[in-house]
Amino acid sequence: MKKKAQVNDTPVCQVRMQAIGDAMSVLSGKWKFQILGTLIEGNKLGFMDLLREVRGIGTKMLSKELQDLEMNQLVSRTVMNTKPITVEYSITEHGKTLAPLILELASWGIAYRKSVYSQREE
Repeated sequence: MKKKAQVNDTPVCQVRMQAIGDAMSVLSGKWKFQILGTLIEGNKLGFMDLLREVRGIGTKMLSKELQDLEMNQLVSRTVMNTKPITVEYSITEHGKTLAPLILELASWGIAYRKSVYSQREE
């Protein structure tokens, strides 16, 4: 019987797989990339501004995702001294490091969509 090759057997591969797992756990879900991309473009936005910009997200989900992103130090939350109290969200310096990844993901998505739709038309 042949022994099956193990792909994740090298230390370098194990470190890479752990890093990918860490990144995916922080950035998983339908909305995080959209929220981060919006904040990278918009700099500082209020909760309602984000709700308008991220199409399809509900208030509870936006609140939960913002809490997760804040906990992971990708987004900062500032409570303004106004009446009524307003909250402003912005991307952190660490969150800004995701800008090239988000741009590349958007480029890939555009190319993928063009590829899929052009194949359907043939």
